[in-house]
Amino acid sequence: MPEGRIVKALSGFYYVADGDKIVSCRARGLFKKKDAKINPLVGDWVVYEETDPSEGYVMEIVNRQNELLRPSVANVDQAVLVFSLHEPSFSSLLLDKFLVHVEHVGIDALIVLSKADLVDDELIERIVATYSAIGYTVIPFSKRDLRGLEEIRRELAGHINVFAGQSGVGKSSLINCLFPNVSMQTGDISQKLGRGRHTTRHVELVPIEGGGYVADTPGFSSLEFVGIDEQDLANSFRDFTEVSDGCKFRGCLHLSEPGCAVRAGVEAGELSQERYDHYRQFMEEVKEYQRRNKPW
Repeated sequence: MPEGRIVKALSGFYYVADGDKIVSCRARGLFKKKDAKINPLVGDWVVYEETDPSEGYVMEIVNRQNELLRPSVANVDQAVLVFSLHEPSFSSLLLDKFLVHVEHVGIDALIVLSKADLVDDELIERIVATYSAIGYTVIPFSKRDLRGLEEIRRELAGHINVFAGQSGVGKSSLINCLFPNVSMQTGDISQKLGRGRHTTRHVELVPIEGGGYVADTPGFSSLEFVGIDEQDLANSFRDFTEVSDGCKFRGCLHLSEPGCAVRAGVEAGELSQERYDHYRQFMEEVKEYQRRNKPW
């Protein structure tokens, strides 16, 4: 049977892209059972059965790599984190929180620094150096002179991308520059973390030049540490995990354990003190979330 990717889900129908063809499918009955372990999502690669021209049934989901809950989309492999350098000012704390959520679900991050024409090059160079050293791609962007636009476009190609960022960072401006002929409905996250403002009622993957897709949906509508425990948090700082094999104890949380390679790296200036301070703050937030949501 043929295979394709679900690019839109609406009113019980799944629209499967197979090459240049779109097949409108319903889900086979087994997905509707109460004990079904998995249900089709936008982004899933599926096996489908075509019953009539351009109509059919989703029969099987193939090798789902990850799943986002809000937005409900599968197999995203790149989050485009748009952060303003001016009004609102750049927040490394908020960026690190976004990166934790991205790392936790196994998605790579592309960091875009918007409004790059409004700040000194020294600030841009410092931020780029900090996060490039960790292993992230960081691209300064300005809608005025379009710096970084083609580089961003190249980074999007071949990936399933979701955009995220707080209100006022210029995310809509960036999307309009990238896709001038496509009507995107992507909404911003409100400045009060955890209260996303959804502007779409369904998730849709929009094909982009060079291959790949952009998810037409608000990204990461909540930044609370849902489903993230202390060890998950430790594993979501990629610069820490690179040296954690040197910790004396397996499962070290890098707080007060003796022989901690991460703390030693921070003290030696080899790891970012600022990132470590954020890590400790997030650890307290994780513990507080767990206390508030005990099952009893």
